[in-house]
Amino acid sequence: MSLVTSTAESPAAAGTHALKRSLPSLYLQLTKARLSAMAVLTTAVGFVMGSTQAIDWPRMWWTIAGTALAAGAANALNQLAEVRRDGLMRRTRDRPLPSGAMGAMHGFVLAMVMACTGLAILGLLVNLAAAALALLTILIYILLYTPLKTRTIFNTLAGAVCGAIPPLIGWVAAGQRLDGGAWILAALLFVWQIPHFFALAWLYRDDYLRGGFRMLPAIDHSGRLTGMVVLLGSLALLPLGLAATVWGLTGWVYAVGSILLGACVLGLGARLCARRTQANARRVFLASIIYLPILLCLMVVDRSPSPGDAPESSASAGVAHLPMSVAAREHSGFPEK
Repeated sequence: MSLVTSTAESPAAAGTHALKRSLPSLYLQLTKARLSAMAVLTTAVGFVMGSTQAIDWPRMWWTIAGTALAAGAANALNQLAEVRRDGLMRRTRDRPLPSGAMGAMHGFVLAMVMACTGLAILGLLVNLAAAALALLTILIYILLYTPLKTRTIFNTLAGAVCGAIPPLIGWVAAGQRLDGGAWILAALLFVWQIPHFFALAWLYRDDYLRGGFRMLPAIDHSGRLTGMVVLLGSLALLPLGLAATVWGLTGWVYAVGSILLGACVLGLGARLCARRTQANARRVFLASIIYLPILLCLMVVDRSPSPGDAPESSASAGVAHLPMSVAAREHSGFPEK
């Protein structure tokens, strides 16, 4: 019996607990507040990294508000679509909809108000590009990722795309075009989700199977393939982390930090690949949670004065541009805000 199964509440206890919660608590759970907070964090980092001059704080706060509302709406719509399956899973049956603490119409109205308000804030107070990316995230999450979860193990890739878009929202909100720096941030977020999610899915593999979701760990009974995917995803974090410095987004303090953080995740990923236990999966999951905010903080603290084009291809030019000096940036044709 898995750890998840042995520590779960009974359905009656879960339902009784759900009915005692306050309305704000139900809203936070319906919108997956912690998951939405991660999207907000990466959006803010994208805005800061995409700012070529002084940070426009009012614009950034509007960007954060609009993205938070859009992310919450996507999560709420996802729960509306999966209410029956959530009721079958011990991990999710205490959520507002399957527990009966909130009606479906209540949840739908809340989701639509949040979506419309968030997109309006981005479109009217930030720019249309940011609003378009937020709308794209909602559509992919609801129309692609959600239905794929019961059809193919590759659903995780669609979900990872949604998780990679928020830094792009922040980047374009700051007035930048989507150049190499933006795609490095998106790629880093995309790959980070691989060890993060598959470690989580291994922990709850029985529950996913019970709910009818086709997650790799739920059908990979030996865990060998799951462990390999976690290992490869962890390994990819090392070069992607360094890519920000190579591109000229950050300095060497960040580069050293990214190597150390990536090495820790890789070591734990290798351990999970060798021994697929609940304890090892939990270590990878927790390490991934610690890895991302620390890496993003290092990125912001050690960011170069402005983002721009990749350094020249020659070896000598590459060394000279790590990190690129302010004077070099002024003559390198970087886009204006």
